[in-house]
Amino acid sequence: MNLALWIATGLLAVVALAGGITKAFVPKERLAEAPGGEWTADAGAGFVRRLGFLELAAAVGLILPAVVDIAPVLVPVTAVCWVLLMIGAMITHFRHGGLDRFVALNLVYLTLAAFIAWGRFGPESFTA
Repeated sequence: MNLALWIATGLLAVVALAGGITKAFVPKERLAEAPGGEWTADAGAGFVRRLGFLELAAAVGLILPAVVDIAPVLVPVTAVCWVLLMIGAMITHFRHGGLDRFVALNLVYLTLAAFIAWGRFGPESFTA
């Protein structure tokens, strides 16, 4: 179980890192042209950039606390925050494209985050 949780955490951290870098450093206009980025046309550049930095923080929060063993409870807390972020992403993508592949992809990320939160708050807690 611990290995499965680490794999899920690593995958989700890579997703958060990639999304964070893209949103934080790619101009909003280029994002709006990309598949799945249409929603950025309606969002402010500052909002998109802040969202990117939030995703970068999530990538760090999913891995670093457990690796350095400083406040490892932040891992499942970050996973819960990611669940909330994915709910917002699903709503946004649904509003801009209906039930498309990005809503489904966000549901997969939400499921991974929920698994991490459940596992790290429960049976494979770092404090157990």
